[in-house]
Amino acid sequence: MGEHQQTLEYLQYVNKIYERILNEVDIGLHAVDETGKTIIYNKKMAEIESMDIQDVLNKKLMDVFMFTEEQDSTLVQALQNGKEAVNVKQTYFNNKGKEITTVNHTFPIIERGTIQGAVEIAKDVTKLERLIKGNMKRNGNTRFTFDSIIGSSPAIYEVIENAKRATRTSSYVLIVGETGTGKELFAQSIHNGSSRSSAPFISQNCAALPDNLIESLLFGTKRGAFTGALDQPGLFEQAEGGTLLLDEINSLNPGLQAKLLRALQEKTIRRIGDTKDTPIDVRVIANMNEDPIDAIANNRMRKDLYYRLGVVTLFIPPLRERKEDILPLAQRFIEKYNVLFQMDVKGMNEEVLQSFLSYDWPGNVRELEHIIEAAMNIMMDEDVIMYSHLPFQYRNKSQFKENASPASNVQSFINANENSPVDLKAQMDSFEKYYIEHVLKQHQYNISKTAKLLGLSRQSLQYRIKKLEIDVHHKFS
Repeated sequence: MGEHQQTLEYLQYVNKIYERILNEVDIGLHAVDETGKTIIYNKKMAEIESMDIQDVLNKKLMDVFMFTEEQDSTLVQALQNGKEAVNVKQTYFNNKGKEITTVNHTFPIIERGTIQGAVEIAKDVTKLERLIKGNMKRNGNTRFTFDSIIGSSPAIYEVIENAKRATRTSSYVLIVGETGTGKELFAQSIHNGSSRSSAPFISQNCAALPDNLIESLLFGTKRGAFTGALDQPGLFEQAEGGTLLLDEINSLNPGLQAKLLRALQEKTIRRIGDTKDTPIDVRVIANMNEDPIDAIANNRMRKDLYYRLGVVTLFIPPLRERKEDILPLAQRFIEKYNVLFQMDVKGMNEEVLQSFLSYDWPGNVRELEHIIEAAMNIMMDEDVIMYSHLPFQYRNKSQFKENASPASNVQSFINANENSPVDLKAQMDSFEKYYIEHVLKQHQYNISKTAKLLGLSRQSLQYRIKKLEIDVHHKFS
C-alpha cells in the first residue's frame, strides 16, 4: 500500500510538471480524444482564441467553435481522416462570434492502427493579419512631396532632380540607400508628382512577413487554393492604376523574386491557386538598404530582377556625405517638435552644431531626428538646445570619436614608427598596447569606463593589460 501511495504521489507530481510546462510555452496546444472532446487546452491557446479554459475543456470541439462552410476544422479532419496538416492557415469563430486566425500544425494520435485523438499546435496570426492591413499605406496617407525633402547640397540636389524626372513616366524605380536616409520619402514624392497621384499608393516591407504570407499578400489567393483560402486580391490588384512600394526587396527569397520578375515583365499576376492571369497597371518602386552589386554577388538579389527594376536607379546619399544639410534638417525637426510638444525652441548652440558636423551619423537623417526629439524631451524652460540636452548615447559616441579617433591615432603611431618596421603581429601588439594606454590615460585609468569605450568586458581589458604589460601605476578603479 505504501509503494502504491508513493507511485500515485509521483504521478501527481509529474502531472503538475506537465501542466506547468503546457501553460508556460508560448504556443497554443489543443488536443481532443477519439470522440472530439477536448482533453488538453493550454493557457496560450485560450489567449489566442479569447476563451476561458473551462469553456473548452471536456467539451466537444464543434459545440464550442464555429467554422465557415468552406473550411472544416483541421482537428476534426485529423480525427476523422487521419490527415496531418502542416502550416495551414485557418480562420474560425469562438463562442462569442469573434474571428480567430491561426497557422496550425495538426496531426492524429494513432495507436495500433486506430485513431485515438488529435493534437493541434497553433500560432496566432490574428494580430499579424491586422498589422498587414494597417501597414498598407493608401494614397490618403502619402503626405510627402518633393517639398518635404530638405537639403540643398550637391549630393541631394542631383538625386531630387533625377527623381523629379522619373515622375513623367511609369518606369520602375529602384531606390538605394542606407537605413534612415529617407527612401520612402522619395518614393511617395515620385508617386505624388506623377499622373498616378490620385490612384492608390500601397507600401509593403518585404522583410516584415514570412515568405508564404508575403506571396499571398502580393499576388492574392483563389478560394480553395489551400485550407481556408478565399478569393482575395493581392497588393498588385489593390494598387491598380497607382504605385506599389516594395521595401527591402532584397529580403525576398529567389523563388519569389522570380515570380515578381515575371509579373513585372508580363504586367500580369496570377493569384495563388488560380489558372488564369490578371492584367495589372501598377508602377513598382523598390527600396533596398545595400548596394545592388553586393546583393547580387551574395545571392540576395537576382541579376535579372535588378536590371528590370533599376530602369531608374536613385542612390540616396548618407547624411555624412551631405553635412551642409544638417543645420536646415535640424531646424525642420525643431519646428516639427515645437508644434507637437507645444514648445518654442529657437535652435541649437554652436557646441551642438559643431558636434553634429563632426559626427558620422550611422543612423542618417532618422538618427538626427531622434536626437532632436530626445533633446527637446529633456529641455525645461530653455529655448536653445545645449550639448547637455543631447542623449547620453550620442554624447558618449561623439566624445569617444573626438577624443580617441582610431584613424588619427593609427596615423600618429605609423609616423612615429616608420623608421623601425617590424612584422605585422608585433606591430599590431605594439599598437594595441599604445592605443589601450592612450584611452586609459584619457579616462584617468578607470578600467570600467575604458572597457566600455573600447567595447570590451572589464575582464577582457584586464587580460590585455596583463598580457601587454601595460603600466597602470596601480590606479585600478
